Amino acid sequence: MCDHRAVRFVVYGAGAIGGVVGAGLLRAGYEVAMIARGAHGAAITRTGLRVESPDGPSTVRPSAVADRPEAVEWRADDAVLLAVKSQDTAPAVAALARWAPPTVAVACLQNGVANEPTVLRWFPRVYGVTVMCPAAHLEPGTVVAYSSPVAALLDVGRYPTGEGEVEDGDVGVAARISAAFNASGMDSVVRSDIMRWKYAKLVLLNLANAVDALCGPRARGGTLARLVQEEGTAVLAAAGIAMASEEEDRPRRGSPPQMKPVPGQPRGGSSSWQSLARATGSIETDYLNGEIVLLGRLHGVPTPANEHVRRLANRAAVEGWRPGSCTESGILDDLSAAPA
Repeated sequence: MCDHRAVRFVVYGAGAIGGVVGAGLLRAGYEVAMIARGAHGAAITRTGLRVESPDGPSTVRPSAVADRPEAVEWRADDAVLLAVKSQDTAPAVAALARWAPPTVAVACLQNGVANEPTVLRWFPRVYGVTVMCPAAHLEPGTVVAYSSPVAALLDVGRYPTGEGEVEDGDVGVAARISAAFNASGMDSVVRSDIMRWKYAKLVLLNLANAVDALCGPRARGGTLARLVQEEGTAVLAAAGIAMASEEEDRPRRGSPPQMKPVPGQPRGGSSSWQSLARATGSIETDYLNGEIVLLGRLHGVPTPANEHVRRLANRAAVEGWRPGSCTESGILDDLSAAPA
């Protein structure tokens, strides 16, 4: 177990984040299997995973490609990198638990804060990962990494707290995963309080995902985004939930990765924007803005802006609206007209 590259990574959900991270691990010499559904999985099986980046295109070939967990030949010391959208976590992990050994470590490379407790229902070794990775997945068999040479910031910690168990005097699991990320063109540190950082990302970044999906990426800096963030801050304070402060978080987010042009690839928006662009029929907002709505209801804090964009984003996904179909002023007018 002292050879870090002896551990196989199983990327469950090889879309934008899973695909970029998995490709980096493959190029660094790690064994990587991928679970990818439908046309995307079929394309990876047939021709490999194509990665478009500022340095030009490349193709990697995972050691195995499966469309579901039962098609993987599982090993007791596999590390699962869970990268499905939050609305897909519960069914994905329930399926994983039917086939994967209970000894596997599961690291959540996902937005929001609901994934780790969900995974802990089935697996004891759960790790949170705070992901800063400008990436996209808009067509089968291809992902886009918009940053180079550092593709992502991926900070890791044991859930609910800690750095992970130490095995026979070797480094802990979180340190092992973090070392693999650092060896693969990413920047990673181990955090014993990883959920503080994931709550910070939720409030400071992810609550605005629905705003940029509905109104376009420029709306991230507008009044509506500020309203959902202010509600998020108030709700966490009322709930007694700690988050890393903006002052703590700013230097880390100011580190690489830095967005660069990718030839032939337009810059889009957030992962929620991409869900509308790909017309997937679902969107992650119930586990982002919806997390704030839930906590607000539990602790008596009104969250009208988060509730409104949550409902509207779900409607957009189900009815097939294109990204940017709404105006920020129109949504703000709706909020002003709503009864208190």
